[in-house]
Amino acid sequence: MLYTKWIILGIAFLMYTLIVIFPEKKSWTALGAALLAIAARAAGGAGEAGGGLPAFGAQAGANAVANAGANALALFREAGGELINWDVLLIFIGSLVIAELFIYSRAPAVIADSIVDAAPNVGIAMVLILIMTGIISAFVENVATVLVMAPIALALCAKLKLNPMYFMTGLAVMANLEGTATLVGDPPSMIFADFTAKEYPPGYGFNEFFFHEGKPSICFSVQIGLLVGALFFYLIFAKNGAQKAVIEKEKLLSIVPSILLILMIVGLAALSFLYGGISHASGALVMGLGALGILWYRFVRKETTAKTLKIIKELDWDTVFFLVGIFVVVGAVSKVGLLDDFAALLSRVIGDNVILGFVLITLVSVLISGFVDNVPYIMVMLPVSAGLVSRMGLHPELYMFALLIGSCLGGNLTPFGASANIVTVGILRKQGVKMTFFQWLKIGLPFTLLTTAAAALFTWFVWK
Repeated sequence: MLYTKWIILGIAFLMYTLIVIFPEKKSWTALGAALLAIAARAAGGAGEAGGGLPAFGAQAGANAVANAGANALALFREAGGELINWDVLLIFIGSLVIAELFIYSRAPAVIADSIVDAAPNVGIAMVLILIMTGIISAFVENVATVLVMAPIALALCAKLKLNPMYFMTGLAVMANLEGTATLVGDPPSMIFADFTAKEYPPGYGFNEFFFHEGKPSICFSVQIGLLVGALFFYLIFAKNGAQKAVIEKEKLLSIVPSILLILMIVGLAALSFLYGGISHASGALVMGLGALGILWYRFVRKETTAKTLKIIKELDWDTVFFLVGIFVVVGAVSKVGLLDDFAALLSRVIGDNVILGFVLITLVSVLISGFVDNVPYIMVMLPVSAGLVSRMGLHPELYMFALLIGSCLGGNLTPFGASANIVTVGILRKQGVKMTFFQWLKIGLPFTLLTTAAAALFTWFVWK
């Protein structure tokens, strides 16, 4: 019914508004919106079952309640079996565990120390650390990457008496940039893979992020952005001179987490080759490796039960529950036809102008993601982008990659565009360095524009 569509639209709009105003409550907001969306669809279904006409009397009211209850039960089953992608959630949770153990092993710090030791001067050392941060972030959650690299950056800046603002900001924006490069880098990549598995089976698995249909895929677009971003920061850091950087070296605690990380990458690549897209085996593999890592931490490393539970408790459960709610809300938006309506509107605006569509999707994604969480935005816009390329007879990747690039790199625009940015500003504040919105914008704006333009141009020439 038409009123159900408007109610679902209102719920989605309210959810977005509350996420912007209260980002720290985003999981509760998304879960609440999911329950409201199920209730609205259940009531709408009950109304449709009754012909959509007003009913009066006790029996009519009882029938309406019974119909709504039956519809709600069916919709909960739909949410659990169709709308929520449990494989994506298992991959996300398992990779979070492996990332935590990888950081615990001190492996990233040891690698960074080796880079600093081998670099001929401070400027190159700082740029190489930023590149390394990006590469690690392609496989490890962005905030975790920033947290493990921050002490290295701060120690280097303190030794050389440098303002850590640029270096710390570099860690955040490079981590955000590379999160788009692989299947396990960031939730938007997993959501994209899940969508393609449904719309273009077998879809995007781990391998397809590197090559698809014989063409360089999204990973290479991101690497072009990485190179441009590295050059941008080198021009900033080159003024630090040719002095050699020396820092106190870390010691590796264990190689086991690194082995788990490698097994995850190789395993996902093999399963992607065998099954294509995200499979049940992919979720089971990553979750299994995460569980194995927890057992190793508790019984081989002989850490206490309290510390083991602390690792599990401090995983990013907020994002896990946020994803559950978003899956349901965006699924409801799709089920009532709102995405089709939006795609039709956008089609009228773009017409047959392929370049206009590509530029519009990229720029709008950058602007929105600079201020709003990109997960719900991507989930709404992926089917819209797919609808546009289908109507225009284009490669699906052209507009979907533009969406991924704009929404993921756009988070670098402002100090609250991504969680890694917020954490970075907080770390700087603890160091006595207060970073304002405009100070961030001085770095984030040119970095975002340059890296987005480079990645988008590469995508255009490969997939147009």
